Amino acid sequence: MDNKIWLSSPHMGGTEMKYIQDAFDENWIAPLGPNVNGLEKDLEMYLGKDVHVAALSSGTAALHLALILLDIKPGDFVICQSLTFSASANPIIYVGAVPIFVDSEKDTWNLCPNAVEDAIKFGISKGKKPKAIITVSLYGMPHKVDEIAEISARYEIPIIEDSAEALGSTYKNQKCGTFGDLSVISFNGNKIITTSGGGALVVKNQEFKNKAVFLSTQAKDDAPHYEHTNIGYNYRMSNICAGIGRGQMEVLELRVQQRRQNHLFYKELLKDDPRFILHTEPNSDYFSNHWLNLIYIEPGQDYNRETIRQKFLVNNIETRPIWKPMHLQPIFKGSYYFGADLAEKLFQNGLCLPSGSNMTENDFYRISSTYKELDYLR
Repeated sequence: MDNKIWLSSPHMGGTEMKYIQDAFDENWIAPLGPNVNGLEKDLEMYLGKDVHVAALSSGTAALHLALILLDIKPGDFVICQSLTFSASANPIIYVGAVPIFVDSEKDTWNLCPNAVEDAIKFGISKGKKPKAIITVSLYGMPHKVDEIAEISARYEIPIIEDSAEALGSTYKNQKCGTFGDLSVISFNGNKIITTSGGGALVVKNQEFKNKAVFLSTQAKDDAPHYEHTNIGYNYRMSNICAGIGRGQMEVLELRVQQRRQNHLFYKELLKDDPRFILHTEPNSDYFSNHWLNLIYIEPGQDYNRETIRQKFLVNNIETRPIWKPMHLQPIFKGSYYFGADLAEKLFQNGLCLPSGSNMTENDFYRISSTYKELDYLR
């Protein structure tokens, strides 16, 4: 059988071992060190906009700390996109807050501004104005930045920007990861660049960064012994993982180009096929890294998302359903939800296609051949 074509596998650039070897040579085998500081500086230079970055063990840890930094308390309402990975929502539960899930809109498949405002008005009617809005740039597609920012400013509700999947994407030429009051990036193994496991919190002021670093290193007070007046977390990125990240930062722009080339491949493959809608930028304001390529399968065909997924699987090609909305997940049964049923329809009829930056011409050929075989499913 042919080698498996993965949805999105790690892609090393070649210089990662230099930074890792430096860590070994200097004996910085710890959750601190020159690579951690260097990666933070690399990210700050890349993102621009006078931001400060704290390198952490995961994007989930970054989101958890963002909620803590905003002083989200048990019982507080937090608005969150429903069509997302559970890591966007789980930290709300970590702090004891209450998620209010919101539907998507058709252009970007991200937060629907109208539904966000309905959720805010609901909270206000209950005497509990939401304390934060968690935006998600799904699969690398920027959310409706201007519309959500206007609502945030009007109601004075801070934004936590979940750009775990959107490093390298831009809206109106500004980098994703810089739009929130606090923002989150992920470097998980399947992301556009990786630190094996890791993430980052992006903030607008040094005080927030200092507090994030303090909390992420077990909240050790300044004393000769271990003194703790705050609950802390073991959330700091290791110097070894940061070394991988420093090497990966050197090829980030190349990885964005490669993923966008994948998108052009799918656009050409599907251009004359009305059965499938390839998710793409709604206009020139949006620039997606196309971390993953997504198709919407028009209902009423002789086959559906699952029959297509199984057909690719038989040919050893990984595809995956789009995220199951959070308000449909068993763990969040009975949660508040505002909007219609677009997120549900996207889940039922949407499929993620192989999008790794290391795909080969043979991989593209096998994907094309499998696509052409779909007619035999009729």
